[in-house]
Amino acid sequence: MGLMGFLDRWADADTLDGAIEPARKAVQSLPSGLKDVLHGTWLGHSLHPVLVQVPVGSWVSAGILDAIPALRPAATVLIGTGVAAALPAAATGAADWSEQATGVRRLGAVHAVLNTAALGLYVGSLAARAKGRGTLGRVLSYAGLGVAGSSAAIGGHMSYAQSAGPSHAATAARALTSDWIDLGPLDDFPEGRPTLRTGPGNGADVPLAAVRRGARVDVFIGACSHLSGPLHEGTVEEVRGHACLVCPWHDSAFDLDNGQPRRGPAANAQEKLEVRMEAGRVMARLPSHQR
Repeated sequence: MGLMGFLDRWADADTLDGAIEPARKAVQSLPSGLKDVLHGTWLGHSLHPVLVQVPVGSWVSAGILDAIPALRPAATVLIGTGVAAALPAAATGAADWSEQATGVRRLGAVHAVLNTAALGLYVGSLAARAKGRGTLGRVLSYAGLGVAGSSAAIGGHMSYAQSAGPSHAATAARALTSDWIDLGPLDDFPEGRPTLRTGPGNGADVPLAAVRRGARVDVFIGACSHLSGPLHEGTVEEVRGHACLVCPWHDSAFDLDNGQPRRGPAANAQEKLEVRMEAGRVMARLPSHQR
């Protein structure tokens, strides 16, 4: 069995579910403002892959410098940098992990265990170096690099094979026609609550979520950017001073004016369509930058 098949089987196993659920609830109990910071809602995309570059880059670089005797003191500095940066990187990862689907959470638990083991090996390496036991320090750091590399492979599978992180709305938008879509008469749209409309896609209709506010209609791709929740089943609420479309699955809130996330766990903006009126009918299409 290949690595990907093994990871998929682990994602289907419920072995760790008993330990996962309490940990997930503990992360979700954090204040919503702190969770939004950790998710990267303010940044426009997930914060975790940004922060994780520091420990990964530091430890890989340290591995190279450790192979050159004259540069080993610099390797120690880089290992310490990676250890310090691992904590905020782990915090952002935990926040994202807590809001993912079951299979992603299972693999994420393995990812976290391996990362913790790698961190422990690097801390042990620092301790050995501080005591003048350089050979042991190098052995521990190279072992940590191997464990961290294995964990990174799991993280890549979560991101690319399980779509944990990319905008699901952007994926749906790529299937939508770039032509103007007739969504029907303005009078058919209920006031102040989302309603389902569809647009022609590649072989199947693409769900759209439309919200009427007086003579104005805001139209979005119907699949939430976080995990494809049906936005037309959501609500319209004021969130932090902005009128927002709120996803029914995880409470992500998107600004009706521009689709920007005002509350996580979503970090990516919701894809919004251009709208115009023709003889009392609502016409919508993807903006040019989305086609």
